[in-house]
Amino acid sequence: MASQLHDHHHDDHTPITQDGEPDYYELLEAALRELLIERSLISADEIRRQIEVLDSRTPALGAKIVARAWLDSTFRDKLLKNGRATCEELGINFYDDTDLIVIENTDKVHNLIVCTLCSCYPRPILGLPPDWYKSRNYRARAVIEPRAVLAEFGTVLPDDVQVQVHDSTAVVRYLVLPRRPAGTDGYTEEQLAALVTRDAMIGVVHPRTTEETV
Repeated sequence: MASQLHDHHHDDHTPITQDGEPDYYELLEAALRELLIERSLISADEIRRQIEVLDSRTPALGAKIVARAWLDSTFRDKLLKNGRATCEELGINFYDDTDLIVIENTDKVHNLIVCTLCSCYPRPILGLPPDWYKSRNYRARAVIEPRAVLAEFGTVLPDDVQVQVHDSTAVVRYLVLPRRPAGTDGYTEEQLAALVTRDAMIGVVHPRTTEETV
């Protein structure tokens, strides 16, 4: 039985929202930042520069990686074996000490990424995480009822497809290598990259061609 795919907009899944009040870790981060500045251990300018680095990273980097893996089986094998080192070969600089594990979707296994403690995320290749990824609702429900969460994003999986949930940590981040959409045999790397969304690399949706979204 084929997967049922539906049009999805980020505001459709009402239950997965950012909480109105900052959570414990957000308050802790703000307090720690202010303390470091007060003790002259780091300056506001240094923080600003790091934010600029983060802002320069977008999901387009991850999409380029996915498209290359779809076209080049040697690159794909290296990516699955050592995600960070393989990304660095493309000139993508990791500004932290985190490891990157790339996990591949197949016709029998669908992977979903979450960070149950806070919002650990592969920022060097995807940029800043969406608000729903950081919400308590998503962080809890993605582990407890992943199929229901996926369905809210329009991703309804057949019963024989196993859902594997991967919990990011402060030192290990994950990137989903989605399945290549059917009918894209003649696509260039740029055309394939245009099909890869941030949500697909988190694992909540499938990449789709224009024809599939109509």
